[in-house]
Amino acid sequence: MKLVLTSEHGGNLIPKAYASLFINQQALLNTHRGYDLGSLDLFNYLKPLSSFSLSSTTSRLLIELNRSLHHKNLFSEFSIKLSLEEKEQLIKAYYLVYRNNVEKQIKYFIDSGETVLHVSVHSFTPILNEVIRNCDIGLLFDSRKASEKLFAKTLKKSLIKENPNYSVRFNYPYLGKADGFTTYLRKQFQENYLGIELEINQKFSENNKVDAQLKQSLFTVFNYYLTGKLK
Repeated sequence: MKLVLTSEHGGNLIPKAYASLFINQQALLNTHRGYDLGSLDLFNYLKPLSSFSLSSTTSRLLIELNRSLHHKNLFSEFSIKLSLEEKEQLIKAYYLVYRNNVEKQIKYFIDSGETVLHVSVHSFTPILNEVIRNCDIGLLFDSRKASEKLFAKTLKKSLIKENPNYSVRFNYPYLGKADGFTTYLRKQFQENYLGIELEINQKFSENNKVDAQLKQSLFTVFNYYLTGKLK
C-alpha cells in the first residue's frame, strides 16, 4: 500500500503576474474562499507517512485545482475576466502541472503492482450560509466502490476509538462522488486506487495550525492502516 498525499487548497498566494486581479481582496483571500485553513499544516504533519506528496499554495480563487476543466467554478469571479489565452496559460502553468504530477506518480505505483491510497487533505468552514455544520471530520468517498467504503468505515471506527468525542461523518459536508480530483482519478484507475477526501472542520484551526491532538489521532490511525495494524 502506497500513500499519496495531496493538498489542493493549501494556501492563498497570488502570483505577481495576476496580482492586479485581486487589488484590495486580501481579506477575502484570507477566508475559506481563498484557501482551506489549516489544511497545509495537517498535510505537512501526515507527510512522513506518504510515499509521494504534493501541495499547492496558489489560491483557489485564481484557479480551482479540485475541479474539472469543464466545471463552472474552475475560474472565480476574479480570474474569469482573463482572456482565453491567459486562461489557457493558467491551466498549463498551474492546473496541469499539479494534476499531471500526481496522476503520473499514481500510475507508476499501480503499474509497479502497488495499491494506492490517495488522501486529499481539505478543511471546511464551521458555518456556511448561517448553517452550522455538525461534523469534526468528514470522510469523502464513492460509496459505490467497496474498497473505499470499507476503508472509510475502518478509519471512522479507529478515529472514534482514539477520541470518542469526535464527530466523524461519511460524505459530509460534500459528496465524495461529486466533481473533484479523486473523482477524476477513479475513472483513470479503476483498480488498485482508493481516493479519499479528508475534510477537517476549521474550528480545529487557530493561526492556520490544526489542533495537535487531532493531528496526532489522524497520524496514528493512518500509520496503523499502512502498517497493517488497523483491521
